[in-house]
Amino acid sequence: MVSRSYSNLLDLTSGDSLTFGREKKRFPRVATVAGVLSELDDDTSNNSVGSDAPSSISQDRMIIVGNQLPLRAHRSDDGEWCFSWDEDSLLLQLKDGLGEDVEVIYIGCLKEEINPSEQDDVAQTLLDTFKCVPAFLPPDLFSKFYHGFCKQHLWPLFHYMLPLSPDLGGRFDRSLWQAYVSVNKIFADKVMEVISPDEDFVWVHDYHLMVLPTFLRKRFNRLRLGFFLHSPFPSSEIYRTLPVRDELLRALLNSDLIGFHTFDYARHFLSCCSRMLGLSYQSKRGYIGLEYYGRTVSIKILPVGIHIGQLQSVLDLPETETKVAELRDQFKGKTVLLGVDDMDIFKGISLKLLAMEQLLIQHPDKRGKVVLIQIANPARGRGKDVLEVQLETDATVKRINETFGKQGYSPVVLIDTPLQFYERIAYYVIAECCLVTAVRDGMNLIPYEYIICRQGNEKLNETLGLNLTTPKKSMLVVSEFIGCSPSLSGAIRVNPWNIDAVAEAMDSALIIPEGEKQLRHEKHYRYVSTHDVAYWARSFLQDLERACKDHMRRRCWGIGFGLGFRVIALDPNFRKLSVEHIVSAYKRTKCRAILLDYDGAMMLPGSIITTPNTEAIGILNSLCNDPRNVVFLVSGKERKTLTEWFSSCGKLGIAAEHGYFVRSNHNTDWETCVSVPDFDWKQIAEPVMQLYTETTDGSNIEAKESALVWNYQYADPDFGFCQAKELLDHLESVLANEPVSVKSGQHVVEVKPQGVHKGLVAERLLLTMKQKAMLPDFVLCIGDDRSDEDMFEVIMSARDSLSPVSEVFACTVGRKPSKAKYFLEDTTEIVRMLQVLANASEQAARNTTQHSQQVVIIESK
Repeated sequence: MVSRSYSNLLDLTSGDSLTFGREKKRFPRVATVAGVLSELDDDTSNNSVGSDAPSSISQDRMIIVGNQLPLRAHRSDDGEWCFSWDEDSLLLQLKDGLGEDVEVIYIGCLKEEINPSEQDDVAQTLLDTFKCVPAFLPPDLFSKFYHGFCKQHLWPLFHYMLPLSPDLGGRFDRSLWQAYVSVNKIFADKVMEVISPDEDFVWVHDYHLMVLPTFLRKRFNRLRLGFFLHSPFPSSEIYRTLPVRDELLRALLNSDLIGFHTFDYARHFLSCCSRMLGLSYQSKRGYIGLEYYGRTVSIKILPVGIHIGQLQSVLDLPETETKVAELRDQFKGKTVLLGVDDMDIFKGISLKLLAMEQLLIQHPDKRGKVVLIQIANPARGRGKDVLEVQLETDATVKRINETFGKQGYSPVVLIDTPLQFYERIAYYVIAECCLVTAVRDGMNLIPYEYIICRQGNEKLNETLGLNLTTPKKSMLVVSEFIGCSPSLSGAIRVNPWNIDAVAEAMDSALIIPEGEKQLRHEKHYRYVSTHDVAYWARSFLQDLERACKDHMRRRCWGIGFGLGFRVIALDPNFRKLSVEHIVSAYKRTKCRAILLDYDGAMMLPGSIITTPNTEAIGILNSLCNDPRNVVFLVSGKERKTLTEWFSSCGKLGIAAEHGYFVRSNHNTDWETCVSVPDFDWKQIAEPVMQLYTETTDGSNIEAKESALVWNYQYADPDFGFCQAKELLDHLESVLANEPVSVKSGQHVVEVKPQGVHKGLVAERLLLTMKQKAMLPDFVLCIGDDRSDEDMFEVIMSARDSLSPVSEVFACTVGRKPSKAKYFLEDTTEIVRMLQVLANASEQAARNTTQHSQQVVIIESK
């Protein structure tokens, strides 16, 4: 079923319909797209789609988007293109975990370049036969995208290599970034050609497509969208050097679920969101989520697994058995160490070779007995650094073999020619220990493959002369900088830069008792066999479904331009306050209660100048002078400060320190809403806060009459947050028997008397008016943060204290989750609306005066 919003694209198809699975779905013929976008904006997608129509099919469908399609291609003898599944592709393997009832569509590039005249036919063939939608990229655009931005900028940076000189990745090139954005846009167009936005899941893979979520979310606000990063995510100190850092973060946050291999990678991402976007995360019932404009972006931490069935089928091949026998004879009487790596600068091949050299120097008894077989797969990238790695590797291997080799023995066997998969499997089977010494790697599944292959089968056991009842064994030496390291608790973890330590680890792996090797292997095999690629895919889909379950219930709309686009998701009853509506209600009502939060509603948040300006004072006086109004200003500031600021507002009611102190007008005394016998608890709390202030640069203590506030707004975000949690626990412990509440807020930890909150002011005001037989028929309450939610809750549920025909306007500042029913965008809109109400009061006063003068004139006559 093609997207309803893209039904016109069916005109591009041939007349024949295509059948996929149990449902007949018609897909458009895939069109080619070329060119470079100057930046992002797509004029055709300004009107976002969030269709509310119910789903017409019951079968789930997953659209998997990756840089490359899981296909192999070659030309036959007659010149025709032939395609087959690439069984080694992770995108194909993960299909096993999605279930038979989930239909899968693939979108990506082909590894081979297709002539433009053949692209339409190839595209239709792939769609008909494989349910694949190819994205054809012009060679120059692909080169700038993949070899340029992806491999020169993102990939080195994500592996902690800064472009400190032109030779190290190169300086940031804006044209390469534009190519990257353009390619992501092309991929988005391909998704849009086949998607049914209310029914499909979209799963985007890896750093090549990091801005794709923005293009898709811009078109379909309620799209169910997941993203998984297969590379490391660097620390904020590294990532913040990227000139387009904010654009990439905001693009990823347009996903519903973002997946990482390890907690370290996720932690770095969350830290970047905190430091660069000011976002904080929460962990609820085991799930980590970021609140982003009313949407919860979930974070998934789960390392990918391997396809065990594929490995076992290769282990069963007769070619594998033959190769194992050949290697057994070739390395008879020797202990084999194995390394399998791509030939690139981050895999640490040269460090591994140096460690082998050190092992032979420090342990002469190993000479002639231990062999390191290094399989070097062709590099995925290209450039000067790859050539340097190849030259260094060849030179190191030559030096070691010349120094320690002899007739019939080479300490290092370098295999830098492509191997068949079964050949690599055979090397796994005969190796006593596998070495992975990458200096930085996203996941690296080599250790997992090695463990499964060491488990073997009956035929291979016979080939190797092993007793069928003897427990299997394996040893791993792995770098602590690779993604699979945390999951392999039985491996010997090393710092690959410490050559001596790696050499000692290699020696330890060889001399560990057989029973210990068997126990470590059993532990690893149990984990790898239960956490395979199907488990990973199934778990990701389940979390994606959970993250998207409320999509259709929320009201969504998009804001922002370019890559700053984001979707706001709010409760269906939450809407923007119409000035015309509230003014109309204001003019026809006779008894009004108005509650205004000063700090965020009438003063710009974060503003250096906090004193009220003449405009604000004038508005408040106009509202207070209307005899039909009772106006209260509610603030967290001290009463002394508020008294000075609003001394010219004689009729204004003021509540200070979140409602602890209250006075109805300038001529009345301050009263307390809550009875507090003493403040002895301050003598306990303040020294504790002082301790954390001294150890947290940028923090300070705000001492109020009724409360103590520890503020860390100007401290390091991560350290301040960590210290705030510790302080919260510390205060809760030492004040457990005191009549106070300890709460954390936006960059603050506050201690105040129990029961003090802004809702008390609303309750007191409405009760006082009721006692005076003044049931309000108009209630306006404006606030901007969590402390104001208590006021909203009181007025929304205070029907007994209001007129039966009352109109209640609970309004928050900005579009965000709130108990209020209305919102205005910012402080400017709030002040403008209050000015209109003040003008209405002044006009009503003038009309009354004119009417009174007319009556006097008539009576005098």
